[in-house]
Amino acid sequence: MSESEKSGGITDKVVDVHTPHRPVLNADDALLAELGYRAEFKREFSLLETIAFAFSIMGVVASVTSTFSFPLVSGGHVGMVWGWLIPCFFVMTVALSMAELASSMPTSAGLYYFSAKLAPPKWAALASWITGWANITGQITLVCSIDFTCAQMITSAITVSTDGATVLSAGATYGILLVILFCHGLVCSAATSILARLNLFYVVINIGTTVAAIIALLNSTGWTNNGWAFLLAFTAPMWTLTGYDSAAHISEEVSGAARTAPIAILLGVAGTQILGWLLLIAASFATTSVADLVTTDLPLPLGQLFLNVLGKRGMLAIWSLIIVVQFVTGAAQGVDASRVVFAFARDNALPGSRWWKRINPRTQTPVNAVWLVIMSAALCGLLGFSTAALTSLAGASVIGLYVSYAAPIFLRITYGRDKLVPGVFSLGKWYLPIGVIAVVWVTFIVVLLFFPSAQNATSSDMNYAVIIIMAVFAFAVAFVGFVGP
Repeated sequence: MSESEKSGGITDKVVDVHTPHRPVLNADDALLAELGYRAEFKREFSLLETIAFAFSIMGVVASVTSTFSFPLVSGGHVGMVWGWLIPCFFVMTVALSMAELASSMPTSAGLYYFSAKLAPPKWAALASWITGWANITGQITLVCSIDFTCAQMITSAITVSTDGATVLSAGATYGILLVILFCHGLVCSAATSILARLNLFYVVINIGTTVAAIIALLNSTGWTNNGWAFLLAFTAPMWTLTGYDSAAHISEEVSGAARTAPIAILLGVAGTQILGWLLLIAASFATTSVADLVTTDLPLPLGQLFLNVLGKRGMLAIWSLIIVVQFVTGAAQGVDASRVVFAFARDNALPGSRWWKRINPRTQTPVNAVWLVIMSAALCGLLGFSTAALTSLAGASVIGLYVSYAAPIFLRITYGRDKLVPGVFSLGKWYLPIGVIAVVWVTFIVVLLFFPSAQNATSSDMNYAVIIIMAVFAFAVAFVGFVGP
């Protein structure tokens, strides 16, 4: 076995590993060179900051707030508690498999690179292309979903503070979305050192607000088939537990990436699962009438629950913190999405790749890729004028991301069984059963997410996620000449 294989990847590229700024490569940059890429970022994320990033991008309290309507409508108290817990076990199998791949091949290219290296040579480019476009679809639509929900949270606060006298229109909500996206563009364009430090603040506000929400709630005193309705409650944890591939996408900005990335993935997922479950138990405890929450005039039912439990002032206080959490979650997701766009453009897989793969000489970050993400998310935000389209956008983000998660795992347990050279973190012989469970689960959940929320769906509550995804891939067909990383 060659030395490059022992380091976790195989490449046929000739790479100039010597640059004016890096006459001597450290271990991380040397491994990256063997994977086929030149180091272009400063490695300024520490282990703690990488864990904070992976945890913050899932924004547990804000994400639960955003998706609370799914378990509420689909299962009531059972949906809140068990509809969260059950998927957590299966999502962890996905996270474990991804952590092993990230440890073996720590590059910002991430998932589509994994697929290329694990697929049969004849199909490597196609596998990489499908994985990459699925991931980009999920990444950008998730930025939009997070930031649009942040805008809805702000409109809810305005409605409550004015005792219902002011209810902002869809147009005003979209205007707030544009402001949030612009602010995120500025934040995500910052230097790596700034982004790394910000994530320490993100994780503090995230955990602190989640604990405060749990304490506040604990201090208080569709489908005709109930089984199918309960399954729809799985939408909430699946939307929340996305983005943990972020640790892989920033691995070129991380010290000791082969060790740090898998740790961040696993701790980020585990921490979000535990806190999310505790929060939903508290929400279930505080909910005296599911019907009252379902029929609220506020865009987000959990806002009504806080209003019922804490009163106007208390609700606005905790709601303000949740808005901050949602804002920083969107900022973290913007960074993640920009790294995916940069990496895919670096391999010439996007239209205008020569623009999107440029690194800003001052910040040493992919500023052009950041603003492509922001502009694309703003365009997706136009779907917010339709409730059904907006819900479908959230579903498309989960489908896109989890398809991109499952693709390299599927290749790992099939053709790539003997191709992966383990990194610092390895599942050993357990990679096969864990990988099989992960792929079966993702297949099940993707099929589930294509269904509408009602049995007798109309145009107003139809699920258009498949149309959104097909539209992206129809656009991407123009680049089927992609030769892979």
